Amino acid sequence: MWSLETLGRVRISRHFFMRDFLYSEIANFHGRQNIPDDPDLAIETGRALCETLLDPLQETFGRIALRSGYRSAALNRFGNENGLNCARNDNPLECHIWDIGRGADRVAGASVVIPWFADRYARGRDWRDLAWWMHDHLDYSEIWFFPKLCAFNIVWRPEPRRRIDSYIAPRGCLLRPGAAPEEGAAARRRRYEDFPGYRAIAYP
Repeated sequence: MWSLETLGRVRISRHFFMRDFLYSEIANFHGRQNIPDDPDLAIETGRALCETLLDPLQETFGRIALRSGYRSAALNRFGNENGLNCARNDNPLECHIWDIGRGADRVAGASVVIPWFADRYARGRDWRDLAWWMHDHLDYSEIWFFPKLCAFNIVWRPEPRRRIDSYIAPRGCLLRPGAAPEEGAAARRRRYEDFPGYRAIAYP
């Protein structure tokens, strides 16, 4: 228990500690553990996710809400086998197991809600406004949007794939890896011209 408490105290970026990502409804409800097999690798990839993607989101939009963060391989496998919205451990798009890849195969992702945007989405704002803002400002790998609260999975990889998909209408793939956006830069900027100014503060 003391080792897990120490792991939770590890500060992985300007705004986040490892403990922020260890909570899991699946683990909590089913009485299972969510502890990294390789804590050092989980910290390394989690730090890249936070510094590259999550910190700039929080610094720009205010507090972001983490819906799902790290999952151990064992917990993710349990979730997949029991139909709990977890991809297979060997699925190339599975991003929650931060300590399973090495080198260029490292991956870290989280499910996120931005309250600032969720309020506007509830009043009819187009999810693509946020998608194009992230495309133009963040070095993401994949982003998947979901209807509830306009939550999204956002993924870091050492070599970003730059892919955007959505379960919100219009459903499907908004941007494929290597493709140019269908909307030009000026049209994309008009979509988010009322957004807060982009901020990204380097962590000392």
